[in-house]
Amino acid sequence: MGMTMTEKILARHAGLASVQPGQLIKCKLDLVLGNDITTPPAIKEFNKIGRPVFDNEKIVLVPDHFTPNKDIKSAEMAKTVREFAKRHEIVNYFEVGRMGIEHVLLPEQGLVAPGDVIIGADSHTCTYGAVGAFATGVGSTDMGAAMATGDTWFKVPSAIKVELKGKLPKWVTGKDVILTLIGMIGVDGARYQSLEFTGEGVAALTMTDRLTIANMAIEAGAKNGIFPVDDITREYIKDRVKKQYEEVEADADAVYDQVVTIDLNKLAPVVALPHLPENVKTISEVPEISIDQVVIGSCTNGRIEDLEQAAQILAGRSVHPSIRAIIIPGSQEVYLEAMKRGFIETFIKAGAVVSTPTCGPCLGGYMGILASGERAVATTNRNFRGRMGHVDSEVYLAGPYVAAASAVLGRIAAPEEVIA
Repeated sequence: MGMTMTEKILARHAGLASVQPGQLIKCKLDLVLGNDITTPPAIKEFNKIGRPVFDNEKIVLVPDHFTPNKDIKSAEMAKTVREFAKRHEIVNYFEVGRMGIEHVLLPEQGLVAPGDVIIGADSHTCTYGAVGAFATGVGSTDMGAAMATGDTWFKVPSAIKVELKGKLPKWVTGKDVILTLIGMIGVDGARYQSLEFTGEGVAALTMTDRLTIANMAIEAGAKNGIFPVDDITREYIKDRVKKQYEEVEADADAVYDQVVTIDLNKLAPVVALPHLPENVKTISEVPEISIDQVVIGSCTNGRIEDLEQAAQILAGRSVHPSIRAIIIPGSQEVYLEAMKRGFIETFIKAGAVVSTPTCGPCLGGYMGILASGERAVATTNRNFRGRMGHVDSEVYLAGPYVAAASAVLGRIAAPEEVIA
């Protein structure tokens, strides 16, 4: 019996010839990730073990959720991480001013590679499947143990094959692809399964599209999302990844629980209405809904291509007088590139505010909390009740084109309403 991409990677890291769904295995880890919220409790568990870190180059600590610190409590949490990194000489510790949103930063810095097994104490660690790695989120206890041992247990997930055909039409992005998929199968449609993206349509997706799609695999309940490695992947990692890596591809006779086919040619920009990412409608199906805020950024859509899409809409235009528009570059490198290309000037002249890289409002942290009754269009990944502030606020998920158009018109809007 053949194996999927995920099964092959897990088998290799478990030292086994093959694995099958449901099997319990222990795998060696290539990377262990934590942030300023999840690392402090992981450190407590780590300290109980009484061992040194397994490898100070394979632990990555990124204070990005409540940093720059929003209050005393967040400052204390960041201090705990900082002191741990110094004590254990963690090579990949990213301080404020050198950091980024973790799932933008790690691929950018070449810390994740094809064939890797990566765990992170953050649910969107699945982002790294875009480069052909097995990456998944874990709890802080698992992170703490893994920092000491360098391995962890997995139950091998079964897989759903997502076959992509065609090419994306104008204004349609990876965000629309993944929201469409979640709308098709639901937020629990891939529960503890691997979403494996295949088909000739993969070649039509940029790395930014793939990173966005893999990022939101967890919103379908998936254990991980993963793409095959192709020339687009290799070009992206060529000057980034310095270590040796091993690509995998699914066997022709790999077994899948389900096959879902998406014709990219037929997609349109979509919006996920409150309060679930599965509540998806095409932009033409969304009634006229006035909004109060737009957030463009996050680990889902904070890359330079995302900002470019927003700038394309906002150039020479103004944010609607009733709208607060918040732009959050995903990393310092993205911020600098946006400056060089003139995007930051475009945003500020349009009447938007530009933030330092941070998760900020995505998880209701800061930099854009919603009051009761307020509505936001956001390029973030979740729109659960109270996710971005008050329980009586509403979050509408969309890609950068729709978010920027909505900022201009003061209501949920299609990009062609702004640009003919």
